[in-house]
Amino acid sequence: MLEIAGLTVRYGEFRAVSEVTLSVADGEVLALLGPSGCGKSTLLRAVAGLEAAQGAVRWDGAELSGVPVHRRGFGLVFQDGQLFPHRDVAGNIAFGLRMSGLARAERESRVAELLELVGLAGYGARGVRELSGGEQQRVALARALAPRPRLLLLDEPLSALDRMLRDQLAGELAELLRKTGSTALVVTHDHDEAATLADRVALLRAGRVVQTGAPEQVWCSPADEWAAGFLGCTAFLPARVRAGEASSVLGSFAVAGPDGPATLGLRPAGLRVAERGEVAGRVVGRTNRRDRVELSVRLDEKLGGHEVPAQSGVRTAPRLGEEVRLALDPDGVALVRP
Repeated sequence: MLEIAGLTVRYGEFRAVSEVTLSVADGEVLALLGPSGCGKSTLLRAVAGLEAAQGAVRWDGAELSGVPVHRRGFGLVFQDGQLFPHRDVAGNIAFGLRMSGLARAERESRVAELLELVGLAGYGARGVRELSGGEQQRVALARALAPRPRLLLLDEPLSALDRMLRDQLAGELAELLRKTGSTALVVTHDHDEAATLADRVALLRAGRVVQTGAPEQVWCSPADEWAAGFLGCTAFLPARVRAGEASSVLGSFAVAGPDGPATLGLRPAGLRVAERGEVAGRVVGRTNRRDRVELSVRLDEKLGGHEVPAQSGVRTAPRLGEEVRLALDPDGVALVRP
């Protein structure tokens, strides 16, 4: 089990990471999620021993502050993979095994096992420059997994890939982590990637953790409006929770938690064009996406005249100025409590 207690990283007077306390249970994947510059990569590097820090990093209760990087038993994967260009695929994967003195036959067996595991069986003799970006990242993952690390540290491992490949490899990586039972700390700024990979998410802002929880919990109940905005909410409306139901001018839906005032955060998917929708408005903006059209809709004055995001299908998308009816989709909204 990884424990981080009061961890702070300073560069002069600037605090890149400030008093972070987190834990990662055995076999758990925790995603460090946040915008660029929030300190998530610095936090990961401090856990690895690559950054000087105040506070404590412990594994199973043992303090690691005086333990050098190569003796922590952690595997690291960075954004660019950092493969050895002069070694073939098998040589890259076997590097850590050779350094640990593992016998040749055992190395070759472990390399073959990992190539199979990451979907690259038969690639051992290839040069790494012959591989695609996605294949190189699979080799980097295999190399990190080869010594059977007690903790896997992944710093934006898929961010250099195009979106389609990134989505594919995120699913494959999630399956790989679960198949190997890996304990992992993953840095990402991508909400979908965090939801795909992680059992829990720690949301960071300006070097501090502002919320932790399961991905669906953080998505549906952000800690504050900043968190909701980072997680895709572009408009906010007053709401009230009463008797297990959250109500606003857009309608109501079931929620858990205490009664009282709240704020409804709207993502584009929170309102959908529907012939029998309960909410009326006029389209004042539209953006074409690959598989949908995102709209800006000004609600009727009797509903407050708010401008809200909405979504429609590509083939049935309304035109600018057209009046539409909208239906509330609870899966596309967030509820922020005071």
